[in-house]
Amino acid sequence: MKRYRCPLLLIRQLRFQYFDARISRYNVVKPCREANMALTRICVLDRHSLGVRQYSSSSAFQQQQQHFNVPYNDEMFPQQRMIAPTDGNFGRNDEIEVDDDVEGTLEELDAVLKQWDLESAVKCIKKLSWRGVGIDLPRYLALIDACGEAKALEEAKAVHEHLLNFFSPISTSVFNKILEMYGKCGSMNDAYDTFNTMPERNLTSWDNMICGYTKNGLGEEAIDMFTTFKEKGLKPDGQMFCGVFDACGVVGDVTEGMLHFDSMTKIYGIAPTMDHYASIVRMFGSAGHLDGALEFIESLPVEPSVDVWVSLMNISRIQGDLELGDRCAQIVEQLDPSRLTVESRTGLLSLKESDSLKRKVKKARPLDHKQHEYRAGDRSHPEHEKIYALLRGFKESMKEAGYVPETRFVLHDIDQEEKEEAIMAHSERLACAYSLLSSSPRAAMRIMKNLRVCGDCHSVFKIISKLVGRMIIMRDQKRFHHFKDGQCSCNDYW
Repeated sequence: MKRYRCPLLLIRQLRFQYFDARISRYNVVKPCREANMALTRICVLDRHSLGVRQYSSSSAFQQQQQHFNVPYNDEMFPQQRMIAPTDGNFGRNDEIEVDDDVEGTLEELDAVLKQWDLESAVKCIKKLSWRGVGIDLPRYLALIDACGEAKALEEAKAVHEHLLNFFSPISTSVFNKILEMYGKCGSMNDAYDTFNTMPERNLTSWDNMICGYTKNGLGEEAIDMFTTFKEKGLKPDGQMFCGVFDACGVVGDVTEGMLHFDSMTKIYGIAPTMDHYASIVRMFGSAGHLDGALEFIESLPVEPSVDVWVSLMNISRIQGDLELGDRCAQIVEQLDPSRLTVESRTGLLSLKESDSLKRKVKKARPLDHKQHEYRAGDRSHPEHEKIYALLRGFKESMKEAGYVPETRFVLHDIDQEEKEEAIMAHSERLACAYSLLSSSPRAAMRIMKNLRVCGDCHSVFKIISKLVGRMIIMRDQKRFHHFKDGQCSCNDYW
């Protein structure tokens, strides 16, 4: 492929003449293919200096292309890595990397999104911008939703950056979607940075931050955010209080939670709804006060709804009070039998349909951009010997830290030693071991599990986080767990 080069002086001349004269004065420049290439590159790539959205599709630009008699096409961009000046200084440049394995069309972007191929979607939007093709807001929102649902943090950051660079203005509602996306991806640091840079905020912005902290087990941060909200003289709504009650449950402070419940009615004049009652029940259950939850239900001024009883049924079974859970299940059966699944009828925790839905999501991975998947007892990985050796090496250190294997989570009829070996080979532990082997020291490790993490692995991850001095962020079928210094953000409730 032939490469065309333009003298730097000519590029600068074209650049500033275009900015000042809107192309119309280019008749004084002798037409040449090199000049047209420089003009086209600057128009498409230099968005800050030239305002690509304003001029790239203008009639003046089209007339100038006709004047040079060279149509715009991909051959004008022979290099795969383009340098795009963004600040008027040719000494400091931004790079736009373009992949050849995507065509870079809007139709292709829609297709890869339907396939949940987020890695290709990110490549596609980069190539679209390289070609000077704009992306509309609905497609950006679809990308944001997909990254959040897939918990794809790297792709989420790429979409966020692309949105900031190539779309303006960004409304508060779109920023709120980004906050929600980062919360689902388990990165509240990125959500907080975005929150601080928002030009305007509304109630949803604050609510997304409070709920995001809570769902990630960061109850203290959620309560601090609510305190800051009130200090600014803002008035909360009923939905925000639900997040505050859940946050109090995460930190195990039912006293503060009930104080917020009283202030909701007495100070802010918000009448409690069944959603608030269900949140209070979850708060008591998260703190381990099942008796308090039952007393609260019995003291309600109205007949509790099925949602309240479902909440008590679930937290009772999580806390191990199967008798209370079965009693609640009987009440739910009388009120609305459709709320009981096969699992809940047999004394197990029921799963939402959205939780059990599995999507094959293709995401870029920080480890050589490869997807690493494991199953219990998996030995298909080329480095499985190192993985199992590392896990066995942790045994003595974990026992010294007080670890006792909970083999009741092994359902196979085998002897005790085999049960300990089987539980050591759970998929989340294999993923953790390989991450320790292949990632940089002190870097946070991210693990996703399609089922709920078992109690023994939960205990092991707390110990490992303290032994190696690293944070482990794990997303199971129910929630995020942030393991750090021997503690989990869920306070052993999930």
